Parts: sequence; C-alpha cells; structure tokens
Amino acid sequence: MDESSRVAWAFDLDGVLWTGRDPIQGSADAVAALVEGGHRVAFVTNNSFATVAEQEAKLASFGIAAQGRVITSAMAGASLVEEGERVYVLGGPGIVEAVEARGAVVVDGAGSGERADVVLVGLDRNLSYERLSGAVLALHAGARFVATNTDSTYPSERGMLPGGGSIVAAVRYATGAEPVVAGKPHDAQAQLVRSVLGPDGVMIGDRPETDGRFASAMGYRFGLVLTGVTGRDDLPIEPEPSWVEDDVARLVPRILAEL
Repeated sequence: MDESSRVAWAFDLDGVLWTGRDPIQGSADAVAALVEGGHRVAFVTNNSFATVAEQEAKLASFGIAAQGRVITSAMAGASLVEEGERVYVLGGPGIVEAVEARGAVVVDGAGSGERADVVLVGLDRNLSYERLSGAVLALHAGARFVATNTDSTYPSERGMLPGGGSIVAAVRYATGAEPVVAGKPHDAQAQLVRSVLGPDGVMIGDRPETDGRFASAMGYRFGLVLTGVTGRDDLPIEPEPSWVEDDVARLVPRILAEL
C-alpha cells in the first residue's frame, strides 16, 4: 500500500464541501472517490447544531457515504461531561443528542429552578433572551462552562452568519467565566479524531485559526481551500498550509500526486 493510502483524511464541512445548503462544485465527487477508494476519511466539523444523522444524510445527498465518519464539536463537548451530570444546553439538537448519548441529563437550567452541573454552549438558532439568561444564571450558581467551539462566523448561502463562538462570547461577557473549549482546534476534538483516524493524516479546511491550528495540534498536514472564510487576498496565513487550492476538487488530486 502506498503512502497516499496510509494517510488519513479529515475534512471540514461548511465552506469546504458546501456553503449553507449549496454544494461546492466538484468537492463531493473528489471526497466520494477517496471513500470509495478505501481511504480512511472522517468529517470533522465545529457545527454543533445538526445531529449526526442529519450531517450524514446531507453528505449522502451529495453522494458521500458518511455513516460513522462524522465527528462534531457537539460530540467533543459532550466528552467533557460525566455520566449522570445535569447539563443546561444553550445550543441545538446536535448537542442534546451528544449529551444524552454520554449518559448525562439535559435540564432547563437555573431559571426554572433546576440545578445544572454544566452549561454547554454552541450554535443556537432558537436563541432568546430567556435561554441566554438560563445559561448565565446556571453559571452564576456554580455550573462548569463548556463551549463546543468559538468560531465567530460560518459561511452560508446568504453570506457569513454568526457562529457558535458569538453566542459563547455573549455568555462569557455576561458572566466573566472562561469556557473549556472542546471543538477544533482543541484537545477534546483531537482525541476523538485520533481514535478514528490515527496519528498520520491531512486536515482539509477553510479556516486557519481552527482547521490549520487543529492540523498542527494533531501533527497532520494542512490543506487550505479558498471556498469558505479564507480568500486569496488573505494569504499568507498562519499556520502556513502545506497546500493551497481554490477548492477540494483541485486539492485532493494534488495531494494524492505529491504524497
């Protein structure tokens, strides 16, 4: 087996394979070919809102067999919760799913009189003042603060939208508390990826401060695509990628040729 078959592939999703609901032309075909060719592939996303099944179904709709290959920041955040703990979730169904799979209990929070051991914050598309207040009250009452990720934005078909990190920042500002961050580029997510892909791989992403730093933390090489938050006018960047291409369709064959 040649080196390109031994090396694992970790792909970000938003801004790499799709933008919102819109697929990025050619990217899915390039990744599907890797999967069908027997390469070890995982999809490593800081999107904590969607459930794993929803992410797998979206990948499948683009022709990518993804069952068992999706690793989310919600899963990483839940890994920092102990079985039986009571968790106030300021986030979406993906976090609730991960917390319950961990064997913890989702509660309504201090605002309703329920004690919380942990406040777990990520992207919340149903964010309200009351939900934000519940997180703040629970933290003031002594709960631990865990964030799925600190991405300030994410790319959509409408443009850049507020990411989970923007909600984390609001909770931090209201409480003065600093969260333990689980998703890329932090250790909780890295441990999950290593357990699936092993120590040698390539991280493909669009955001140097998360995907690039995650590659560095993992000891992986970093392939940057310019279909998401980073454009050609932003170059050079740190950490410096091993490869830069306009999109995944151009990047994957280049990497395969050079490994």
